[in-house]
Amino acid sequence: MIRSRRPLLAFAIVTVVLLSAGRGNPSAQSLDPLSYTVRFPAPATHYAEVEAVVPVDGRPAIELMMAAWTPGSYLIREYARHVEAVRAATLDGRPLAVAKSSKNRWRVETAGADRVSVTYRVYCREMSVRTNWVEADFAMLNGAPTFLTLADSAPRAHDVRIEPAPGWSETVTALPPAPDGRPHSFRAADFDTLVDSPIIAGSPSTYAFTVEGTPHALVNVGEGGVWEGPASAADVERIVREQHRTWGFFPYERYLFLNMLVEAGGGLEHRDSTLLMTSRWTTRDRGRYLRWLGTVSHELFHAWNVKQLRPAALGPFDYEREVFTPSLWMVEGLTSYYGPLAVHRAGISTREEFLDALSGQIETLQTTPGRLVQPVADASYDAWIKYYRPNENSPNTTISYYTKGAVIGFLLDALLREATDGRRSLDDVLKAAYARYSGVRGFRPGEFEAVASEVAGLDLDDWFDRAIRSTDELDYEPALEWYGLEFAPDAETGAEGAPAWLGLDTRVDRGRLLVAGVRRGTPGYEAGFNVGDEILAIDDYRVLPEAWERRLGLYGAGDEVAVLIARRERLVRLDARFGERPPARWRLQPVASPSAAQKGRLDAWLD
Repeated sequence: MIRSRRPLLAFAIVTVVLLSAGRGNPSAQSLDPLSYTVRFPAPATHYAEVEAVVPVDGRPAIELMMAAWTPGSYLIREYARHVEAVRAATLDGRPLAVAKSSKNRWRVETAGADRVSVTYRVYCREMSVRTNWVEADFAMLNGAPTFLTLADSAPRAHDVRIEPAPGWSETVTALPPAPDGRPHSFRAADFDTLVDSPIIAGSPSTYAFTVEGTPHALVNVGEGGVWEGPASAADVERIVREQHRTWGFFPYERYLFLNMLVEAGGGLEHRDSTLLMTSRWTTRDRGRYLRWLGTVSHELFHAWNVKQLRPAALGPFDYEREVFTPSLWMVEGLTSYYGPLAVHRAGISTREEFLDALSGQIETLQTTPGRLVQPVADASYDAWIKYYRPNENSPNTTISYYTKGAVIGFLLDALLREATDGRRSLDDVLKAAYARYSGVRGFRPGEFEAVASEVAGLDLDDWFDRAIRSTDELDYEPALEWYGLEFAPDAETGAEGAPAWLGLDTRVDRGRLLVAGVRRGTPGYEAGFNVGDEILAIDDYRVLPEAWERRLGLYGAGDEVAVLIARRERLVRLDARFGERPPARWRLQPVASPSAAQKGRLDAWLD
């Protein structure tokens, strides 16, 4: 049954690619575009000044809206808080009345004009991939926190012209050039496209390359003579080639990696670009560099998985309200599985380095108490109120859909390979789901899982129920047996004289040793430590912040002590019994004597 469907699926993939190659909505062309000019008269003050020429379409009043969030980052961020001095006028300069109609909307009286000019300022000094930053050297603009748009559902083109500050030589974005051909001018087919296309203005270093006839570029801002530009671009190209090998096609006509070397971190996917952040020193540290490449790989993988193959709830977007889905474990988690896997398959990381990265994901999951409280489907749904708003108790009550989703990807991939005797894998599930659900429709809850069952030739409903809709522990044994892997034993497990451990996270604040986190199931949790407690002494002997770890080393697991703390200025003694630090038992390694079949399966997975 699966074999008979493959030609149909392949044809569907080609059809989707052809339909998605031209961005935009044809109906948008029938309406006059909304046009912006963005200026930076004093970039050192972190302001962008925006002038929008807005078509009125015969209305006595129009309402303008600023997005409250941006796709890919599921939190209401209230971008309107950075907007100020909103003014409106006719094109010949007659002032028009402007009134705030809600927290992120403005009503403009048009006085019979065909078009109105709306000006405003945006404060741009939040260094993240979902916000704006303007300084003397460059501007980084995201669409959602920058551009007001008409608060109606009619699609129309949005034109953007950037007036660079003195000394800035280029404006870089995935948006196509505007029809007028002017420099630094671009056209978004609709507001969705504008939001999905970050803009960089400055003097970046650009490294262009072509893969399978499709142009790509790594655009670095802030190399500073430190970042290794050509070498990093060559590695990015290898990742692009590997992901093309996985999928068999590109879902875009060109792609930009906008890489901000600003001593921050993160990445955010877009349809034909990604905005990345890291340190300019990253290329000089092997571990950090591999993690950056993993982020590059993760965000590129999103060009297929979420920008095209997506939950139905994630489009069309409502930019003013939360959009809920239980499937972020799939679009983010499976992408987190494939990110470092593609880096390895591209020949950049060693097998040991990849297994260490996967081991880290497993260990993070298995040492987070919240895995026994929150199913990953609920973690997906509650991203808006929990994932992006963590507190000191979050590890006890929540789980990351990135982390657990990645581990589920590893286990599901192995399950599919075993069920089909190595003939099918998670790659096949993603491509089949893409052929069926990418583009306008999206997939609904249960539909991606049904595709996985179809490819496996097995009913996987019970497996998915346990993995994503329950808090049952994941079963690693089938995957380990299939690949000939094991979790390495910890050399210190049960060692005599094991050092004392309370399981507290601590921090130093103005010379005070404070409890920063207390995880459920640790000796510190059982003893009653609270976040914010100041640790003063053990058994009436003062402990200075810098001596905390050294003092613990003088005790052993099982020792009973009284710890003096200050809690909101009141002295309290807590009786505690030191425990033994849990072994680091989640590091994957090949078994000592794998069978020939296991060796072949491991090679087929990783090579």
